[in-house]
Amino acid sequence: MKLRFLALTCWLLAGTAFPQTPGAVTRLWQFSAPGIQGSEASPALATDGTAYFGTTRGWLYAIKPDGRLKWKFKAGREIKSSPAVGADGTVYFGSRDRNLYAVSENGKLKWKFPTGAWVDSSPAIGVDGAIYFGSWDKNFYALNPDGSLRWKFTTGALVFASPAIDANGIIYFGSHDKTFYALTPGGQLKWKFPTGQEIEASPAIGDDGTIYFSSTDGNLYALKPDGSERWRLHTGGYTGSSPVLDAEGNLYFSANKILTTISRDGKIRWQQATEVVTDVSPAVTAGGQVYFSQLGSRISGFRTDGKYLWEHNITYNLTSSPNVDANGVLYVGGGNNFFALKPLTNAAPPAKSSWPLWRANPQHTGRVQK
Repeated sequence: MKLRFLALTCWLLAGTAFPQTPGAVTRLWQFSAPGIQGSEASPALATDGTAYFGTTRGWLYAIKPDGRLKWKFKAGREIKSSPAVGADGTVYFGSRDRNLYAVSENGKLKWKFPTGAWVDSSPAIGVDGAIYFGSWDKNFYALNPDGSLRWKFTTGALVFASPAIDANGIIYFGSHDKTFYALTPGGQLKWKFPTGQEIEASPAIGDDGTIYFSSTDGNLYALKPDGSERWRLHTGGYTGSSPVLDAEGNLYFSANKILTTISRDGKIRWQQATEVVTDVSPAVTAGGQVYFSQLGSRISGFRTDGKYLWEHNITYNLTSSPNVDANGVLYVGGGNNFFALKPLTNAAPPAKSSWPLWRANPQHTGRVQK
């Protein structure tokens, strides 16, 4: 499988980017804010259509569905963590001021929880409202909805990766100690799985409970719920992209300069080269389209069978994974700008799969979809 991937990579790198497709996408609005460039945080969407995103200037912005500012909230330092929206509208996010924040839907601080180091991990929210996240202080935390500590679990190195929660409440995450962990809702270790290098990307969970994640050792792993290996695919190098899944269980992710989709049994279905390294996660829709944003300012649309549909250049360096709302509108940030874009053909909501988007759903709860 490794040789097959590398052979395809060499062939694809000889290709060129697709030309921009005029009229394929309409820009509904554009919001400018200093510090979006480099933030890497993906926007989260509340059920009322409010979009939330953080910046390297330490601001969390709330944007109305029409693109106007609703409010903004100031943390102490950069926000690399993507926000997550709870069932009551509370917005949770981490900051490099070493805190995990809970902010009300009106922009007021509810509480903040201090850790010993940066919080770049994006929080996951359990069905009971528990908030899970990691910190550079080597600890993984579980908080109650009121901000009090429920438990913490210590790993061997910093925790940059964001967690995922399965249908049984098991929490999965990776650490820079080169280990992937499964913890019970009570914080006990269920199992751990070693990899060859640090783990920075967030896992995704299939409808059969399979856990998919990548390591900087160059492999994409598929593990059974009991922690045993189902398969691995060598991607040829580092990737910070987390996989997403369509309704059939096929996976989509980025590695180096290659956009890749593979079947649930680990077989490559198709690949497409890009001109620049792309380590953000794609989004797959119920209309049979998959969207990839690239660090070179492009966002591309493909059919899930690999057919090219369109490419849109927004002239700004895209640094966040795209989000998609119930109307098929795409939200993505980069270059000190935040965009709402809508494909003019077959725009659709997220796919009806267990994990169609970065962090599983538009609210970024990091919890498997049923």
